[in-house]
Amino acid sequence: MIKVLLYEDNPQLREGLMMLINGSDGYEVVAAFKNCDNAPDEVDIYQPDVILMDIDMPGTNGIDGLKNIRAVNDKVKILMLTVFDDNKNVFEAIKSGANGYLLKKTPPGKLLDYITEANSGGAPMSSSIATQVLRMFSDMNNTKGVDYALSEREKEVLQLLVNGYSYKMIASEMFIAIDTVRSHIKKIYEKLHVNSKSEAVAKAFKDKIV
Repeated sequence: MIKVLLYEDNPQLREGLMMLINGSDGYEVVAAFKNCDNAPDEVDIYQPDVILMDIDMPGTNGIDGLKNIRAVNDKVKILMLTVFDDNKNVFEAIKSGANGYLLKKTPPGKLLDYITEANSGGAPMSSSIATQVLRMFSDMNNTKGVDYALSEREKEVLQLLVNGYSYKMIASEMFIAIDTVRSHIKKIYEKLHVNSKSEAVAKAFKDKIV
């Protein structure tokens, strides 16, 4: 028996989902609520296997409810069930620990399959959402680095800093004096608006400079 906890503020839809799930062999709705105000406590009380979570609810919304649950429980499977298919909500939900993202227009039989899939460790998504997620990751990988107007020589020095080289090792690698290395690094810090090697390296990774 898969135990389901339901968060949905629309009473008709909430009732319909309860009837669908409770009327199907192998599934049981252990509780249903109109918002996530007390979600972590409710998860602790009812011990569900899978949570179906709306996003747009009065009081604590689904994204915040998801975050609040994940702060104390990383085991329960949480499926977002929503009308929203925009990048912001999809990305925020996945980043915050959702196990899947489904649209409310999902056919009833398919919804039960998705609940089973999530319970078994899968990450079900409506097909349009899955396509969107793949596009988002593709766009992230294709994003070009921020241009801080570093010269090619400065980029070379920064790359060696990222690789863990000391000033002396950089001087040796680039066949330049250690004072020249210091001069390059001073200019790099100024252009990146940082004050230390660790900050420069962090920025290099974050903004894909090298």
